[in-house]
Formats: sequence, C-alpha cells, structure tokens
Amino acid sequence: MAEGEPPTSETTLRDPALPDHGGHRQRLRDRARRGGISVLPDYEVLELFLFRSIPQRDVKPLAKALLSRFGSLSAVLSAPLEDMLQVSALDNKGRSLKMTPDIALDLQLMFEATRRLMAEPLKRSTVISSWQALLSYLRVTLAHEPREQFRLLFLDKKNQLIADEIMNYGTVDHAPAYPREIMRRALELSASSVILVHNHPSGDPMPSQGDIDMTKAIIAAGKPLKIAIHDHLIVGREGVLSMKQVGAI
Repeated sequence: MAEGEPPTSETTLRDPALPDHGGHRQRLRDRARRGGISVLPDYEVLELFLFRSIPQRDVKPLAKALLSRFGSLSAVLSAPLEDMLQVSALDNKGRSLKMTPDIALDLQLMFEATRRLMAEPLKRSTVISSWQALLSYLRVTLAHEPREQFRLLFLDKKNQLIADEIMNYGTVDHAPAYPREIMRRALELSASSVILVHNHPSGDPMPSQGDIDMTKAIIAAGKPLKIAIHDHLIVGREGVLSMKQVGAI
C-alpha cells in the first residue's frame, strides 16, 4: 500500500496474532442461518446467546462450563441466579471470564420466555384436553428446580385455568402445604377444582408417604366447600407422575 493510501478491505486484515472472535461469531451465525438453529449443539446455542451479553470475548469456554456445571441447556437456563454466578471459565488467552448478574439475567429471560410460551396453550383450552401440554409446561418449569416448590393450578367449572400460583418454596426435600390456605385462595378465585403440583429435586417423582398424607388432608379440606382436588402431580427430572394415575389418592 502506497504511503497515504486509504486502507481497503484487503489491506485492513486483522493482526494474525489476535484471536478471530469476530470471524468465529460470524461463521457460527452463518451456519445457524443456513441450517437452522435447531441443528446446533447446545453449547453453540448458548454461544449465540452469550454473544449479545459479552462482546469481543471468546464465550465458548463459558458456554461449555455452564453446561458442565448444570448438565443440560434446560438446566442452565432454569438455574438460580446465585448458582449461575459461581460459574467461570478461562478464555483462549487465559483470562478469567465470569458470569455476572446481567449475563445471568439474560439467560433467565430466555427461560422465562420459554416458560410463558409453553403456558399459552393452557390459557386457550381446558386443562384436561391440554394434558400433555400441561405436563410439558411443568417439566420445563420445575424439573431442574434445586428446591421443592409447591404450586397450585386453580380451575373453573369448565376445567379452564384461572391461575397458576406458587404457594411455597421449601428445602431440597420438603415444601410445606397448608390445606386451609389452599382452600381460602380457591374461594377467592371462585375455583371449582385444584391441581396440586410439586417437584422432587432428587429426580425421582414417586410420592412419599408424607406426600400422600398431605394430599389426603387437602382433599378432606375441600370436600365441605365442594372444591375438588383433580390430581397431585409430582415433577422429577425424568418426567411427571400423577398420583391419581398410580392410585396414591
């Protein structure tokens, strides 16, 4: 290039000693556009998302560290903020790349958008006719929760969903449920029936004797008020168990 000549696309090549983050990012975006995002492995899906949160850094190590820590893409996205913030990785220059509250919030927003998308079919039809959609929604929402969560689905006379509410958070193996509080809330919402839901962080959805006794107490509390307990669903990592179907209630 002659002295004073303006740089051109051919003469403004990057320093070969620097990492080609921009090139890698563009190649990954091009592959996603050509073949569809669905063909990408989980770590590359995470990379694409992290590109927006972390500019000008190699995010592949962090994407892989997140998957290694939590085990799956769904588990990464649904992980609690405090657990996400413990994850870090070294980039290709040996520099530390850490999760921050803003990055974690971006990932949690993706999870929340997915959860709301899966809840949409439940709002447009009866829960009974959308049973598989309900089970899928509950798996996304609760399968990777690190603590037990007791959730209530309130239904009207047509078995349409009135409200989906969290009653209590618990520990790794127990979430309290109070029959009188459940019935009070059902009356406030004019609900005709309730589906009880909780998760087992251990992964095994089989009900304990405590689960069975608690469910029977809630059923008994609802009878004089003519509020039925349609089912009690227990969510584990491998699926959702219906206590009614297994004869536990």
